[in-house]
Amino acid sequence: MSALRVLACLSLVSLLGLAGCTVNRPTQLYQLDAGAASVPTRENGVAVLLGPVSLADYLKRETMVQRQADGILSLSTDARWAGSLETNVSQQLLRLLSSQLDSTRLALFPEKPGFTPQVQVMLTISRLDSGPKEPAVLEARWRLLDQKGELRDSRVFHEEEEHSGSIQDQVRAQGDLLRKLSVQLAKDVRPVAAAVAEQSAAPARKPAVANTEKAKPKEEGPKIPLVVPIRTDVEVYRF
Repeated sequence: MSALRVLACLSLVSLLGLAGCTVNRPTQLYQLDAGAASVPTRENGVAVLLGPVSLADYLKRETMVQRQADGILSLSTDARWAGSLETNVSQQLLRLLSSQLDSTRLALFPEKPGFTPQVQVMLTISRLDSGPKEPAVLEARWRLLDQKGELRDSRVFHEEEEHSGSIQDQVRAQGDLLRKLSVQLAKDVRPVAAAVAEQSAAPARKPAVANTEKAKPKEEGPKIPLVVPIRTDVEVYRF
């Protein structure tokens, strides 16, 4: 075999190898992480039920969404979420909110935590994305319900976070936005929980005091002497 033919074969093998590497490039898996959070210590802290937590439909996919400068959304070719993004967001928020409130009495909907929550947080995230040249943006709204299911407070939330453009830093920026969300959410939950606790601790209205005086006995009328029958069986002697 000539040197020219050997060189051609080697070139072909190299090209095939490169093509194989390009096709079989491993996909990177990511999870949102809002950083370290202090471990709650109060076992009798605020009782909160977090959920339902719902994400916009375009976020309910494994492939990471990238927002372009013109607003177009595209799917990343080499970045995916490790599991459900909705579950990831819910668990991160539960951990952060528990730390912010310093309470262990938090649960995710629809769990049965075994206690009656003072506050239920119904959260909808309408936007959570970023792009190579677009900042990370989080838009959400929530409603706070008390023990009776009555609306106590609500808010619309919007925050942005800059990043370097890489996928890794985009994920970091989105995690930081979740932390900011938890801070504001905790501020709104505290006064509602305090008001509910105050109402629960308020003494119940005392019932009207009944008249405990004993009824005076009716005055008895004059006593009538008993009538004693006159004996008629007495013998009469005549002389």
